[in-house]
Amino acid sequence: MKKTKHRVVLLLVGLLCGSVILSSCSATTNTNAAINVNNETKAATDKTKEINSAMYNLLDFSDNQEYTFATKGLIAAPEKLEIKDENGKVVWSQAAYDFVDTQDTADTVNPSLWRNTVLNHSYGLFEVSDGIYQVRGYDMSNLTLVETDSGYIVFDPLMSVECTKAAMDLVKENIGDKPIKAVIISHSHVDHYGGIKGLISEEDVADSSLSLDEQLDSGKIPIIVPEGFTEHAVSENIYAGNAMGRRASYQYGVVLDKGVEGSMSMGIGMGQSIGTQSFITPTYEIKETGESYTIDGTELEFQITPGTEAPAEMNTYFKDKRALWMAENCTGTLHNLYTLRGAQVRDGNAWANYINEAVTLYGDKTDVTFQSHNWPHWGNDIVNEYMTNTAAVYKYINDQTLMYINQGYTSDEISNMIELPEKLEKVWYTRQYYGTVAHNSKAVYQKYMGWYDANPVNLDPLTPTDSAKKYVEYLGDTNKVLELAKADFDKGEYQWVAEITNVLVYADPTNTDARYLCADALEQLGYEAESGTWRNCYLSAAKELRNGTTVDKSLIASNNADLKTNMTSEMMLDYIGILLDGSQAQNEDLEFNLVLTDTKENYYVHLYNGSLLYYSNTTKDNVETTVSCPKNALFAVISKNAEQQAQAIQIEGNKEILSTLNRYMVDFEFFFNIVEP
Repeated sequence: MKKTKHRVVLLLVGLLCGSVILSSCSATTNTNAAINVNNETKAATDKTKEINSAMYNLLDFSDNQEYTFATKGLIAAPEKLEIKDENGKVVWSQAAYDFVDTQDTADTVNPSLWRNTVLNHSYGLFEVSDGIYQVRGYDMSNLTLVETDSGYIVFDPLMSVECTKAAMDLVKENIGDKPIKAVIISHSHVDHYGGIKGLISEEDVADSSLSLDEQLDSGKIPIIVPEGFTEHAVSENIYAGNAMGRRASYQYGVVLDKGVEGSMSMGIGMGQSIGTQSFITPTYEIKETGESYTIDGTELEFQITPGTEAPAEMNTYFKDKRALWMAENCTGTLHNLYTLRGAQVRDGNAWANYINEAVTLYGDKTDVTFQSHNWPHWGNDIVNEYMTNTAAVYKYINDQTLMYINQGYTSDEISNMIELPEKLEKVWYTRQYYGTVAHNSKAVYQKYMGWYDANPVNLDPLTPTDSAKKYVEYLGDTNKVLELAKADFDKGEYQWVAEITNVLVYADPTNTDARYLCADALEQLGYEAESGTWRNCYLSAAKELRNGTTVDKSLIASNNADLKTNMTSEMMLDYIGILLDGSQAQNEDLEFNLVLTDTKENYYVHLYNGSLLYYSNTTKDNVETTVSCPKNALFAVISKNAEQQAQAIQIEGNKEILSTLNRYMVDFEFFFNIVEP
């Protein structure tokens, strides 16, 4: 397993398989020969080369500290890393990024992002410090192991079962196959728990009714999480899960080939694995900072950090090892106050303050910080500077956005004004590979001010399609607009060109010249982007404008039923309400008593004016219909499976009540359009 490469790794988060080509986009013949566009991928323009070249003057590329840390402590790694599922589908690949080992850079990649890709291509099993190990680059996140007297404590078992199994095989081969004493999940995002069934099974897990000490004494494995973990893990991936998954395909570049004209790294890894995701209900929640436990001879102290990178999150300190696990509160890059896939806005002020609290609690007694993404930082002075600089970035974005808000500036104005102070801007581990200053400032605006910019013109705008049609009506000659846009493209005004041509696309999606010129502009923006997520979004949009919306389901991660079975009854009723087309159901007036026979829960449920209302711990005597079933039989309602409903659900009264309800429930299509109507 000896590793001969100095630079290792990447992850193939998705093979770009064949996408469906829109009939309107299949032609490469121009309708306006003057602009000379087609649906081919383009090289970097001179303007893009100029912008990318300027990065060498801004940043110190001779500073190798982050490279040294990214490669330090390597124990073993395969020469080629490609992980497949049981059907042979590649669910993760670092091999796809091996090109960074043989060339220095490319005109089509921002040099800073290229450097980050090199660092994230450093994969394998690493020693962090005595008794602490990480498998890095085997998924978007890191698998971390802490040796105890007779086994391991495992932190954050990756996103996919297949990746976790591969990571543990590497561990067993090189440092030993030892029993797992506990699993600790730092926060409620799927890339930190989705692979858990590649590590342990349901049968291995401790009894959650016991205290943590009793769980540890039982010989079973406790799963330790921050308070509120399960609620947030389930709700985030269910309520808006379909839309979030589709948008994530842009953010993580799953529809793109990997390479100098496609997806590179994105700050916290190479991208998203597309294997099997799993979930096991945790057995113990940490509720307060300072809670301390000894697990098989290893003492841990927890710091609760809610509302930072995740709604439920926590750091962990190892006193005997002078080591601090920072979860995803420090990551070696500027993170997201708002993530492009969609999620609750994060609190930049709280994020900074919790990092400062970690400095206060542990800063003088820590020699290494390590986390769930990227690499550790060593040395007490470096550790404290690392945490302080990271806190300062989030605090600066938060406070400066509010400063501009109180002067009357709008979200778009602020995002174009705000820049980091020069010293922070030049720090490699606060560069904008994942989050950006621009879209993080928009998150602060959204948190405090919402979507409305106070201009009444924007209170009730037209739909993008209706607005676009009016623009075209006023503009008149679209061929002339395209000629002007092409001239602006040649001047390097790619953002404007993308905006105006996308208006033409929304007015008429069959306008191939507009589609192709918009794609060309987005492509150059992608080539210039330092943020890997921005690059992925730009290039994914360009690809779909040229080729049509991707419909290849092999690009989607495999979700089993684990998360859904952990929904509470009320979450399930909420989700049924989300599935309802209320406008179609507005004239129905359905009511029934719901009795869940296994959980002993009772609800009065009322479909009223298009809303599914429910009332907990109550039934009504004057309601003629009662629906009785085990809790999980509600999945048959969610899936509109009449056969399963008949088998598992008893109905007294109106026998057609569920079929009537199902009639108004919609099916979500995953591959909806993003860059066109």
